[in-house]
Formats: sequence, structure tokens, C-alpha cells
Amino acid sequence: MSYLNTIKVWHRCSGCGKKKIFVNTGKFRVNANGNRVDVWLIYQCEKCKHTLNLTVYERKRPGQISVEEYQLLMDNDEGLAISYGNDRGFLKRNKMEIK
Repeated sequence: MSYLNTIKVWHRCSGCGKKKIFVNTGKFRVNANGNRVDVWLIYQCEKCKHTLNLTVYERKRPGQISVEEYQLLMDNDEGLAISYGNDRGFLKRNKMEIK
């Protein structure tokens, strides 16, 4: 798997049992529950490959996300993943310790 060149974050890894570096996988997880959508950007522990989901959208109505962005999320668009992965505000909202 190829990792994107974005900001690495420190987080407690439940696989390793201690704080480790997590990297952006460039993959999004989109989950629709009734009339709400949740979206996460997936990060992965460099050592054990345990995953961590960072919240992009939580309980949004589908109409609140542009059709273009929704399609990019569904396609795991690398440019969009890089944009979120380099957004310090996004990382801080997800309570990530920036490396």
C-alpha cells in the first residue's frame, strides 16, 4: 500500500499498546445510516498497520455535501485525501498530536 506524503500524527495504537506514528492511507470510509452520512479519512499505524478513522463529516444530510465532493470521497480521490491530510485544523479537530 502506498501512503500519501501528508502530515504524520501521533496517537495511542490499540495494536501496539503505546503511542505510535499514524500515516494517511488515502482512503475514505463513507457510511450512510438512514438520511445521514458519516465520512472518515483512514490513517494507519506505521508499525502494526492498525487503523484509525478521522472524522471528515458526522451525521450530515446528503444534501449538505456537494455532489462533486461526495463523488471524490466515494472514489478515494488522492488529491482530496492529501488536502485533508495536510489540514492542521482538520487534524486538531480530530484531537491528533501532529508530528
